[in-house]
Amino acid sequence: HQAFKQNTSLVKPCCLVKPVSVTIVPERSSHHQDNLPKLPVPPLRQTFERYLLMLEPLVSEEELDHTRKLVKEFLTPGGVGDRLQRSLERRASNKENWLTEWWMQSAYLDSRMPVAVYSSPGVVLPRMTFQDRQGQMSETLPIEYLGGKPLCMDQYYQILSSCRIPGPKRDTVVNHAIGKVAPTHITVVHNLQFFVLNVYNSDGSPLTVDQIYMQLEKIWNSSLQSNKEPIGILTSQHRNTWGKAYNNLIKDKTNKESVRAIQKSIFLVCLDAPMPQISEQRYQSRVAAQMLHGGGSRWNSGNRWFDKTLQFIVGEDGTCGLVYEHAPAEGPPIVFLVDHVVEYMQRMEVVRAPMIPLPMPPKLRFNITPEVKKDIESAKQDMNIMVHDLDVNVVLFSDYGRNVPKAHDLSPDAFIQMALQLAYFRMYKMCCSTYETASLRMFALGRTDTIRSCSNESLKFVQAMDDPNTEKVALLDKACQAHREYTRMAIHGQAIDRHLLGLKLQAIEELASMPEIFMDTAYAVAEHFNLSTSQAGAKTDCVMCFGPMVPDGYGVCYNPMADHINIAITALNSCEETHAANFGRAVKKALRDMRSLLGETAMAKQ
Repeated sequence: HQAFKQNTSLVKPCCLVKPVSVTIVPERSSHHQDNLPKLPVPPLRQTFERYLLMLEPLVSEEELDHTRKLVKEFLTPGGVGDRLQRSLERRASNKENWLTEWWMQSAYLDSRMPVAVYSSPGVVLPRMTFQDRQGQMSETLPIEYLGGKPLCMDQYYQILSSCRIPGPKRDTVVNHAIGKVAPTHITVVHNLQFFVLNVYNSDGSPLTVDQIYMQLEKIWNSSLQSNKEPIGILTSQHRNTWGKAYNNLIKDKTNKESVRAIQKSIFLVCLDAPMPQISEQRYQSRVAAQMLHGGGSRWNSGNRWFDKTLQFIVGEDGTCGLVYEHAPAEGPPIVFLVDHVVEYMQRMEVVRAPMIPLPMPPKLRFNITPEVKKDIESAKQDMNIMVHDLDVNVVLFSDYGRNVPKAHDLSPDAFIQMALQLAYFRMYKMCCSTYETASLRMFALGRTDTIRSCSNESLKFVQAMDDPNTEKVALLDKACQAHREYTRMAIHGQAIDRHLLGLKLQAIEELASMPEIFMDTAYAVAEHFNLSTSQAGAKTDCVMCFGPMVPDGYGVCYNPMADHINIAITALNSCEETHAANFGRAVKKALRDMRSLLGETAMAKQ
């Protein structure tokens, strides 16, 4: 990380979909933060016009007519809609960002589902020898620009030395990097045993790679026994269950000190036991699952602290990647870090280690009472159920990459999104509510909004693809253009989803009853994202993955490289209607058919 903060020459491709690339410029990020614009509250009537338009391909005409009446009632001049909009505008004038606190709470901290699988994304890196160098994040991190406008860098300062803390009804996130004395240690876990590894010498200089290697070797050799209680598996539980177990665990002073050491550490390094051998074809899918949940209580699920924001995972069998707790940050800081670490290792200079011997990294002790033991057994059972329910399929699509749509003046992201729409339509004979992440980092403390990839234009395209008598290329072009326009609207703070969320949360705060528009069937359909998608946008040839957002849906994350596309698809085995491998095959066929379509058009023009 010492090099991470000093590197100022990287140009990072768009992460989470932007129409132009993000450029990194070396200057102090703190200087521009105060000058970033505030996130706007979109005009009320604009949002509901777009809301009705978004519903058209998703609901019946009868349902749409009912919703139109509710919208008309909600927008009555001087009525409930105007009142909530004014309250939202007042909130926006009094806060640095009217949305961020609400979003962090409603999307993450209020959720009672486990963070493993349901919230925390995993990243699979190419097989490699993993080395790292750590240091405190400083205010010298270079600024990213999008279309000439600076982006908020706040999330980059939330990923190190931070940790989620379970609560009975709502969790919190504590960032120890912002205190007077920043942490100087990482936590290393091997064979379910946790160690504190100080990564600075007494004079404040960071340890060399040789020194870190020697310390890791000491940890490895002193933790070869694998019969320890998997204390870390407690963090994989349902949040209410873990909240109670957490309070019980830290009643003991020794346990409390050990937990605090983990929470304060810069990040975790998980040295995993080798997983069962599997065919090369299924290898990436198995590793993706390992990054998400560790493989179950028999394998590495206890070799984690899932509340920790950043956990690097290195397997004895060469697997390598990370998992991150989503509450403090979105994907871009994580992807930037992955790209940097991989690049840094390729050009790393070997520094000879000083001859001064380093002390043995202390092991963190836990007193396992009968009650804690009972909580661990319960967590093991629940984790194993979750592991067996998650269906993961990684598609390494090698026919082509972002080069093909770009050659035809089509947005690679829009093109891939249309392939997902086509695959889903072919499988289910209908389209569905689709979530794609858009970054709001043009604004101070910006997080995300939703790109609605399913549109009237995408519906016309997917309907036409298997009809020999339609002008498919023109419809594909219109669908991609509509997607690009929605993306542009979203990153400029004019999408509909976070505005609707704000109005709903404002209603909860100040009204006696919820407005009917938010109780409507159409609103429930719009919010039920059968396709939850995101572009990883890494320069590194990696795979990012996350679980589905709804029980009968798919989680789809893709990383379009120049000549191939990495796609991770997840679903739940408990749903009979979804199947990750079948959807993967449908996506590959859609991508191939769309390329053939472009090829036929090019030939016709010649």
